[in-house]
Amino acid sequence: MTTTRPARRAALRRLPLVSALAGGTVLLLAGPAFAHVSVQPGTAEKGGYTTVAFKVPNEKDNASTVKLEVTLDPKHPLPSVSTQPVPGWDVKVDKTKLDKPIKTADGMVNEAVTKITWTGGKIEPGSFQQFPVSLGPLPKDADQVVFKALQTYSDNDVVRWIDASTPGGEEPDHPAPVLKLTAPAADKGSGHDSKDGRSDTAATAGSKTSGDGGSDTTARVLGIVGIVVGVAGVAYAVFTGRRRSRA
Repeated sequence: MTTTRPARRAALRRLPLVSALAGGTVLLLAGPAFAHVSVQPGTAEKGGYTTVAFKVPNEKDNASTVKLEVTLDPKHPLPSVSTQPVPGWDVKVDKTKLDKPIKTADGMVNEAVTKITWTGGKIEPGSFQQFPVSLGPLPKDADQVVFKALQTYSDNDVVRWIDASTPGGEEPDHPAPVLKLTAPAADKGSGHDSKDGRSDTAATAGSKTSGDGGSDTTARVLGIVGIVVGVAGVAYAVFTGRRRSRA
């Protein structure tokens, strides 16, 4: 079967549109992959101390993030929780009396931090902010510590990052930040303070990538591929248009 010249030209004219749509689809799919509130780094040793940062990206184009509330897991109270100052932000730490005191190296602990709230600053569209927190000792009888985060925007919209993730299942729309707990390292004499077991090599904000770091990389690669395909489609459209104008 022979294709006529008008049919071939019509097919060629549709190629740039298909390419652009394909690129746009890739970008749309890539976007949500790195838009979650997460814990960085995403792993820590059971029974130890660590420093993590809550990474908060702004998902909106027309509003700023103005408040972050993080609720700690009441099933696994942490005796020691301290925050690092974040320029432009005020922090409030709420404590609750424990039903059962916790025994630590420094004595009995009768209360624990249950919620941390940051206000007063802004995370502009297209930006993210990290909120560092030192905490411990982490539980020895759990595989993870789950946090619940509420992200408030300047337009009064509140995004609730509280949904539980099922191992091997589909990721929820608003997953709660999770800190995975691993078995302690075999060598306890390296990188630890002999007094309270605090890790000297605990990651500072942004120094390591885990949790959603792999998703970030995949999303960026897919986004770049989409942009390249879209640009190629536009260039081809211009080229074929010039050829038709000369004919």
